[in-house]
Amino acid sequence: MNPLEPQRSLPTPSEDLNLWHAFLAQLEDTLPFLNATSETLEYLRHPKKIVTVSVPARMDDGSVRFYTGYRVQHSISRGPAKGGVRYRAGLSLDEVKGLAATMTIKCAVMNLPFGGAKGGVAVDPKSISRGETERITRRYTSELVDLIGPDKDIPAPDAGTDEQVMAWMMDTYSQNKGSTSTGVVTGKPIALGGSLGRLEAPGRGIVYAILGVAQREGIDLTDSSAAVQGFGTVGRFAAAGLEGRGIPVVAVSDSRGCVYKRSGLDISALIAHKLETGSVAGFAGSKSLDHDSLFTLPVDILVPAVSEGAIHAGNAERIEAQIIAEGANHAVTRDADTILKRNGQIVIPDCLSNAGGVTVSYYEWVQDFNNLYWTESEIHSNLEAHFNRALEDVYAVKNSAPMDLRTAAFALAISRINESTNLRGIYP
Repeated sequence: MNPLEPQRSLPTPSEDLNLWHAFLAQLEDTLPFLNATSETLEYLRHPKKIVTVSVPARMDDGSVRFYTGYRVQHSISRGPAKGGVRYRAGLSLDEVKGLAATMTIKCAVMNLPFGGAKGGVAVDPKSISRGETERITRRYTSELVDLIGPDKDIPAPDAGTDEQVMAWMMDTYSQNKGSTSTGVVTGKPIALGGSLGRLEAPGRGIVYAILGVAQREGIDLTDSSAAVQGFGTVGRFAAAGLEGRGIPVVAVSDSRGCVYKRSGLDISALIAHKLETGSVAGFAGSKSLDHDSLFTLPVDILVPAVSEGAIHAGNAERIEAQIIAEGANHAVTRDADTILKRNGQIVIPDCLSNAGGVTVSYYEWVQDFNNLYWTESEIHSNLEAHFNRALEDVYAVKNSAPMDLRTAAFALAISRINESTNLRGIYP
């Protein structure tokens, strides 16, 4: 596992944050701006395939425990399903359905030839050993071996999983099929067909989205500052990317602490500190804050990169940042979205700002099919160009009628899904 970010678990989404219902609500909000057939909308309201599996695993003490696993293929109208695998205690079917639907929208916004999927196992990754994680992963994959595939459904890492889990999934699938299939998953180790630049892609994508939105909104980021909630894979690369573009990151948090320095934290040193101690807490030269204070700091940019519902009706009014970029899926609740929009703040939705990972996953998938691999600089350059094209497309929709970025992104995605759905028709 990554020493900087051992398998992490997400807090349980609040009872009033049902991710599937949140998707359906946003779909309804977008309807006035759509020119889509009723059939397309019904397809989006009804996931293509929902699978629930029992995952028995032998534990280190010799006992056998049973876990519940899920895989939801929300849409395949634009191509094979694509989406991560999450290990989290209390994982629910509605959570997986909502995340799969978000992937459908995300892939369409970025104009990737994928539909949306998501999966996972209801297990706390911090409560199981490496061996137990492997056995759970291999059994879960075996249960899905006829559902997934490089031209059917391509999993990737998500919360609680990493490139090692993807290696186990790839090997289990290949052993069942009788031949090595590197393209069945993305986010793999480089030695097994993974792509350079995949690990940092989600964080870099957030930076590209922020810079692109600021440019198009006429916002001068000179002398601006940022705060980042979360210092895992997404948060640390977002923080490093912002610092690299001359935007000081004054506050960073993780599950064990929150640190602040008015002039800006040294992100490289903070990464080294977390490697050594396991947390950002106690970083030399910084001030300790409580977690909630990070959201209300007088910064220009806020990146919630941990979990769903981090920004909600209870804290949205106190947020001062002009740009809020969702580093985690559904980081801003529906009520908070309304408050921030009313206050003139810009929310860059997850289907845009959080799309760096799936975009480079697409590059990895293409490279696996062709056995031809690009350099890291080529990956970074392609990703930035990809984000610029997506932003141009989203803003073309946004400027056509009064709407926010989330609605514009949804309208763009659904128009593309509508076209492919109608061209394919209904079988039989």
